[in-house]
Amino acid sequence: MASVNKFPKALVLALDWILYSVGATDNCHVTVTQPRFQEAEQSAHTALLTCAFSAHGCSPSQPQVLWFRFFTNRHEDLCTPECTNRQKFQVLASSQNNYSLQINDLTVNDSALYFCGIAFADSGSPHSRQTGDGTVLTKGERHNTEEFNSMIIISTLLLLYSITVFTILTVHKIKQRLLNRSGNEGQRTENCVRHHRLLYLYFRE
Repeated sequence: MASVNKFPKALVLALDWILYSVGATDNCHVTVTQPRFQEAEQSAHTALLTCAFSAHGCSPSQPQVLWFRFFTNRHEDLCTPECTNRQKFQVLASSQNNYSLQINDLTVNDSALYFCGIAFADSGSPHSRQTGDGTVLTKGERHNTEEFNSMIIISTLLLLYSITVFTILTVHKIKQRLLNRSGNEGQRTENCVRHHRLLYLYFRE
């Protein structure tokens, strides 16, 4: 997935191609803000991605709002500014400087990096067309309850098996140490008896 800090060059080219124009205003400066991450509920059928912007030195006209999304190996132009699939995507204005992208019929395939672009088409300033850092949208798959319970049972059995094997190995190791210690003590006793027997025979002679 593309970095959330550096948007791809393709996005800049797309904005320039769509919004290329020469205007009288040259000091228009736009700043776009997006949340970095957003996680959708497993049961959610829609998602709402927010986009806020501030504009300084720009015309009072309403800007164009664009949305793009990037996957690992491709990107899609969602709304530029007209949405390609109006049943799937909608651009909503919550306030003068706040817009949202509503995604309908949400699935796991909609997990991607979403960029919001704001453009004042009547300005020739390079800062009049800006994007945010992107929002990473994720939606998890719903796991089957039986599969989830099976995973818990298997994990529990594996844990019990590991504990049993560890216990057996530990007991075997302790037993081996005790046998070695007992053998060493028996050898010492036998050597001591043999030594005393030799001393007895020596002094008897």
